[in-house]
Amino acid sequence: MRTLPTPRLSRRTLMTGVAAGLAAAVAPPALAATALARFHTAGRVERDPDGSVRYSWPGVYFEGRFRGTGVGIVLDDADNDYDVSIDGRTTATLVTPGTTTYWTRGLTDAVHSVRLVKRTESPWAAGRFGGFVAAPGGAILPGPRPRRRQIEFIGDSYTAGYGNLSGTRDCSGNGGVDRNSDADLAFGALTARRLDADYQLNAFSGRGMVRNYNGSSPGTDFRTYYDRALLNVEGDVWHRPAGWRPQVVVIGLGINDFSTPLDPGERWSTAAELVADYETAYHGFLDTLRARYGPGTFLLVSATGLADTTVFAETTRRIVRTRNERGGDRVRHWYYDGAGLDHLGCDWHPSVHDHRIISGLLDDRLAALPLRW
Repeated sequence: MRTLPTPRLSRRTLMTGVAAGLAAAVAPPALAATALARFHTAGRVERDPDGSVRYSWPGVYFEGRFRGTGVGIVLDDADNDYDVSIDGRTTATLVTPGTTTYWTRGLTDAVHSVRLVKRTESPWAAGRFGGFVAAPGGAILPGPRPRRRQIEFIGDSYTAGYGNLSGTRDCSGNGGVDRNSDADLAFGALTARRLDADYQLNAFSGRGMVRNYNGSSPGTDFRTYYDRALLNVEGDVWHRPAGWRPQVVVIGLGINDFSTPLDPGERWSTAAELVADYETAYHGFLDTLRARYGPGTFLLVSATGLADTTVFAETTRRIVRTRNERGGDRVRHWYYDGAGLDHLGCDWHPSVHDHRIISGLLDDRLAALPLRW
């Protein structure tokens, strides 16, 4: 088995957003009550009394339809970057846009689609989306219908698309992690869009199942945050809509648990103790997912190669084997190796090139499941 280099850093560098110029004229936000409900999202959001929504997880997207020559996007977010697409083509990247209505104008007078997607992670802050507004003479139309296929991705920096745009492992000189991250080009988003599936990217860089990168933030792990819509709000609970019942959940937690050696003072004195704790926690997490989504959902436990250790792959395979022996035939394993991966994203993370390869491998794995969707 080919092993991959251990990432030098698996936690997102917390950066102060530097506002950049937008690609079109902007105006102060003006919430339109009739427009607020006319968009589609599958992401974890919390709706405020004025109809706007707040969110934290990467890759949250909003889709709408409008008639006319232009559309405005009402935003309040000084921390995140976004991509804007019109009729399936990316037309602008908004870098920490702040409080604004971003306008796209000069379109043909016809029916158009619009999509806004959050590229970056922001566990320390929530963004706010206030809806789409039409240019004078136009109208916001009913939003797209939810897709029949649904996939939930659970993971860490690999799932979030950390630093995937960089092209160089040290990205401190070309914009840093935030400017070089695009969750919309992470493997999960690529696969979901190819399948025309709605999806969530519930990913948090540096977090593991029981242990975070290099033993950081002891007393917390990914499970601390999983039930939240707003990661920065302690005790927050996401209220799952009745319509969100994914046919597949892809879980990628373990890189941060096992990629660095234990440090003195951590609660595990040996690697064997860490593995045992990881296994117990993983089974509990799978139980939680099974109770939430029912017996029909496939739970795909994933692993990848790590430098100098095979424990991640071995332990996840054992977890899946145990579930299968207990009669859980809808828990499966997916291992993707380093063949062809260059790891030229920030801090040795997968590049966009790598995410395309991983997405293709995931496509093959999903095609092998007896999915009825």
